[in-house]
Amino acid sequence: MSGAPSEAPKGPWWKEVTQPFVDLVHAPRALWGINLTYFLEGLVYFGMLGYLAMFFNEAVGLDDIWAGLNVGVLTFGITFSMFFFGGLADKFGVRKALLGALVLMFFGRILIATGPALGLPPGGLGSPIHLMVLAGILLIVLGYGAYQPAAYAAVRQFTTPKTAGMGYAMLYALMNLGGWLPTFAFLLRDKEYVGIGIPGVYWVYTGLTAFGLGVTSLILTRKVVDKAIADAKVASAAEKAATPGALAADPVAAVEAAAPAGPKPPFSALTWLKNHPLADAKFAFFVFCLIPVQTLFAHNWLTLPMYVERAYHGTWIGNNFEVATNFNPILIFILVPIVTALTQHKKVYNMMIAGTAVMAAPTFLLATGPSFWTLFAFLVLMTIGEAMWQPRFLQYAAEIAPEGRTGAYMGVAQFPWFLTKVLVPIYSGWFLTTYCPKDTPVELLNTEAMWFIYGCIAMTSTVMLVLARNWLGKDFKTTA
Repeated sequence: MSGAPSEAPKGPWWKEVTQPFVDLVHAPRALWGINLTYFLEGLVYFGMLGYLAMFFNEAVGLDDIWAGLNVGVLTFGITFSMFFFGGLADKFGVRKALLGALVLMFFGRILIATGPALGLPPGGLGSPIHLMVLAGILLIVLGYGAYQPAAYAAVRQFTTPKTAGMGYAMLYALMNLGGWLPTFAFLLRDKEYVGIGIPGVYWVYTGLTAFGLGVTSLILTRKVVDKAIADAKVASAAEKAATPGALAADPVAAVEAAAPAGPKPPFSALTWLKNHPLADAKFAFFVFCLIPVQTLFAHNWLTLPMYVERAYHGTWIGNNFEVATNFNPILIFILVPIVTALTQHKKVYNMMIAGTAVMAAPTFLLATGPSFWTLFAFLVLMTIGEAMWQPRFLQYAAEIAPEGRTGAYMGVAQFPWFLTKVLVPIYSGWFLTTYCPKDTPVELLNTEAMWFIYGCIAMTSTVMLVLARNWLGKDFKTTA
């Protein structure tokens, strides 16, 4: 518009968008230690996961059905592990939980990469290389069960109510930034470039795990962690005191509150069940009704790599399928902080309905057949929907946790995600074999039917949220 000022607007809208980023920049060094290791782990985890079904095909000798099931052992095993080990950060502290988890994952990845290096043949189910890979997956599962809940527990301990929202969102976004970098792994894998293949790329990821372990141990010293927790207590008390109508808070008392409490009462199974988050019917319905839309996450590694490689065979995108299958994470990195800042005062329930709908509906674009533009539109629109609802759900689960139980609540909130990872591997391999089989001419594939069915499944989450609005929405926490 002619005559418009060139400088950025100074009104409430602009402040609402920029202030959370300003608050996060002033967060303690310990928080950035968590962000860095989460970034590296996003790179390694998603990089290995994107190749895992193909690795089982080529290096282990499994067909699509068994490859999908074995990938599921890793993905649903991790969430199952969180259900039991999510509270380790509460018991031993976030530093010990993170370091112990990274050690387990490092040795697990060594086992996975070692089989091909030893020249073990792809003998199929029960072969030595298969058993070695499963042993490595077991170590990763045990490590990750403590790792992710500990990271979110650390964010809560290192931030204040003012910085927590963006802290959670940035953690999620940085993980996805790391998850985008495997886009360029084809430069290592493809024979036209370095040509070390998938097993060679796995050794690179193992080395990055060792690097992340070293960096975490150097940055997150015991002194740094203790100081970050104490400073957050003081800052939280000051924020509360500055809130209109709030009682004055004593910063010294806030620091003393961080000291260890007295002896805990004896364990009671009845009390544990009564206080369990899933004992709340509304919360349980809320997390379980998200399973259908969450199936699209699982298809990112169980279906999309093979779909792009086979349905786009002979094209550049088909030969370098990593570019498409890792496009989602970079979009998440860009969109999550922006969407979080713009919608932080919107009702969480309304955002869940809109976000799940925007995420699920684009699946029907793939039902029109393989095309560069439909694939691009699917990836972009699905990611916008994910950015609208996924960080809100993670923050909601963390914020409702009583003091000292954040890790446990995060683990329990992931249980429906565990069920998703159990269910999708059961049928994803069958769908690939039926509608998108390997070594089949593109014109004989029927990927349209496969994606139409997947779209119908994903949309049921939005339908259930809409139907439950009067029952669930009216008592739901209004804003994140």
